[in-house]
Amino acid sequence: MGANIHPTAVVAAGAEIGDGAVVGPYCVIGPNVKIGAGCELKSHVNVDGHTTLGEKCIVYPFASLGTRTQDLKFKGGNPRVEIGARTTIREYVTVNQATFDGDATKVGSDCLLMAYCHIAHDCIVGNRVIIANSVGLSGHIIIEDQAILGGITGIHQFVKIGRLAMIGGCSRVVKDVPPFMLAEGNPFEVQTVNSVGMERAGIGAEAQAAVKQIFKILYRSNLNTKQALEKIRAEIKTSPEVEHVIRFIESSERGITK
Repeated sequence: MGANIHPTAVVAAGAEIGDGAVVGPYCVIGPNVKIGAGCELKSHVNVDGHTTLGEKCIVYPFASLGTRTQDLKFKGGNPRVEIGARTTIREYVTVNQATFDGDATKVGSDCLLMAYCHIAHDCIVGNRVIIANSVGLSGHIIIEDQAILGGITGIHQFVKIGRLAMIGGCSRVVKDVPPFMLAEGNPFEVQTVNSVGMERAGIGAEAQAAVKQIFKILYRSNLNTKQALEKIRAEIKTSPEVEHVIRFIESSERGITK
């Protein structure tokens, strides 16, 4: 089938453009870029560096993907950007390559990155993540699957956002947010459980009830985090969701939002 490349686009020798891909007017594609089958680059899209887009991604005008990290520790080499299949990237989104040779900034499959988002070096964004307009991710952030980040939110470097967590708009996030929680406000706090998100994700009633118990122990019992974890292990029936929350908290390096 081949690709459909507009005559005004600049595609460097060495770039790989998959079957059925559309490269629109005035796009610029670097020599080490791989564009998956069925992708659509609307117009004025810049893709540089060692960057791979999975199949059927849609990229809107003036997005810039795979450009050099803004981290001053960059010393050269070929760090990468890897973007999964069927991800939609809206206008003026920037995704920077990792800092060190061989490392990668990663965005998963079936994500939506709304206009003006910035994904900095060495971030790892999971699958089916929604990031609203003008969200800024500093370096080394991990966003687990199905999380939702509200607009005009800034996230501190090395922070982790758990699976199906939801972050309200205009937030400043400086500590980890456990899975399945809804957090917002100024100061930023975990407010409740993301019940709607869990239900939509097909998580059963028993697991949802267990997560609500975890929330009460973590955030309404006046226990410190260590004491809360001991109580959770002693009193709540185990399940994949419960174990995921426990592992997330135990592995937190910055500490969890309280």
